[in-house]
Amino acid sequence: MAEGFSAEESARYSRQLSLPKVGVEGQKRLRSASILIVGAGGLGSPSALYLAAAGVGRIGIVDSDRVDISNLHRQVLHLTSDVGRQKSESAAASMLAVNPEVRVDAIEAQLTSANALEILRPYDVVIDGSDNFPTRYLVNDACVLLGKPDIYGSVFRFEGQAAVFFPPGGPCYRCLYPEPPPPGLVPSCEEGGVLGVLPGIVGLIQATETLKLILGIGDSLSGRLLLFDALSMEFRELHLKKNPACAICGESPTIHSLVDYEAFCGVAAVPAEEENGSITPRRLAEKRARGEELLLIDVREPYEWEIGHLDGAQLIPMSRLASEVPRLDRNASIVVYCRTGSRSGRAAEFLRQSGFVRVLNLEGGINRWSQDVDPDIPAY
Repeated sequence: MAEGFSAEESARYSRQLSLPKVGVEGQKRLRSASILIVGAGGLGSPSALYLAAAGVGRIGIVDSDRVDISNLHRQVLHLTSDVGRQKSESAAASMLAVNPEVRVDAIEAQLTSANALEILRPYDVVIDGSDNFPTRYLVNDACVLLGKPDIYGSVFRFEGQAAVFFPPGGPCYRCLYPEPPPPGLVPSCEEGGVLGVLPGIVGLIQATETLKLILGIGDSLSGRLLLFDALSMEFRELHLKKNPACAICGESPTIHSLVDYEAFCGVAAVPAEEENGSITPRRLAEKRARGEELLLIDVREPYEWEIGHLDGAQLIPMSRLASEVPRLDRNASIVVYCRTGSRSGRAAEFLRQSGFVRVLNLEGGINRWSQDVDPDIPAY
């Protein structure tokens, strides 16, 4: 039995205890460490499971979403029976099922500028498992201000990235990406898709870097961006340099507190009520039943249209919307929809900026239409 560990713990961690670079002292480091995982999704799932299994003493996982069936092909923290459950709650249950010896903080919240510093402060290391630019910049900036390492990962279709951002010795996320891409230029995983195993690979790289940092072993990915292509099964590496002019970690930083990251990334919030630009599926169904003349625009991809669509709608994918504007009736009452309301929210705003004054976004997209109005149209 290892000194300071119970017989059960000694047996549980025996393969790590026997490693020359870990041993009893290393396992004690893991037990006394605290990790925060931002997002209980594709990247957070493997990180959470393996860090719990490794015996990290305290693991926080922050997420405000609920489990959706479309998550399950890659978010292995959650089971089919968890659909509809809060992700943070489902994640905590899975982690404790793997290792009841660890402490899990299930944080049901959306990380924002108002709460990020408070949520991150108690933890030694932060794993960024987010899937959007505002949260990545928020996590980066909060980590820099608090002096904590940011274990970064991202995935898209068949490719992934991983890095460790840890000033002052190494660069931060803003050194790599000083400015976000224009809104809508980079599709989300929802729009572009992702191979289910890919987040598992990248998430495990993030977990590996976390364990190395805690144990003080190996060469960190700080100052390096690891690129992975699943189709060619190739890893490439880019060397990153700290940017002396970086707005938050440079020689003369201009950012000293958290900012409005939605505004910084040019992401407009989707209004919640019809008078502010959106409409519920039930309200749309009522309008159609009354025979109101509406122009329905489906901004999804053709393969999504084939899964199911609203009768009478026109298919105009986001990539073609700008070129189709001249032929659209500017006096028409337009309702735009997609799978969940995200893409169509951006499309509706684009149409308003193009001079269309009667444009509504379908809240929750065709998935909510399936749930609230017509279950014969499949959600996906």
